Amino acid sequence: MLQPRPPPDPTGTPIEIQIDHVAQLFHTLDPFPFRERDLDKEAEEFIVGWARELPKHEPVAIIVHLPAREAESEQGREIADALHQYFRYRASVVTNDLRELFRFGRYALAIGLVTLSFCIALGQIARTTLGANEFSRILGEGLAILGWVANWRPIEIFLYEWLPLVRRRRLFQRLARAHVTLAPR
Repeated sequence: MLQPRPPPDPTGTPIEIQIDHVAQLFHTLDPFPFRERDLDKEAEEFIVGWARELPKHEPVAIIVHLPAREAESEQGREIADALHQYFRYRASVVTNDLRELFRFGRYALAIGLVTLSFCIALGQIARTTLGANEFSRILGEGLAILGWVANWRPIEIFLYEWLPLVRRRRLFQRLARAHVTLAPR
């Protein structure tokens, strides 16, 4: 008999982080104010890695375990805002990467279609000029293949390459909406 699935936790599936200092979460050489700092690379990889493993339809929660004095500090109180802002920023970076990929894809497609048209026309000219022999057939087929190969990259971009970027952007957007809780110890 099928068991009913329990409703998802409204705060989200937790990702738990244990730190001793707030500075461990953020890139300390970043000159920006605390809320605008980049996450430490290891902290980002940890959070993103765990978030990828969580069910996609459930919200995410981030629980930061830290000493009470760190949680009460000004930087400690701003951790949630800083994490939300960082992941919103990362989602916008991926959005820009996606736009750039499609822009490049359009240019590559234009070049590929011109090349394909040129190769097909050149193949037709070769068949007409050289007559219906084996060499003109091979030359025409080779030019047609070259024209299609010129379209390989735009086809790859528009069929496959954009999907991982969209998935990454969705993940960052989920993390930007994550419920962040401080757990003083």
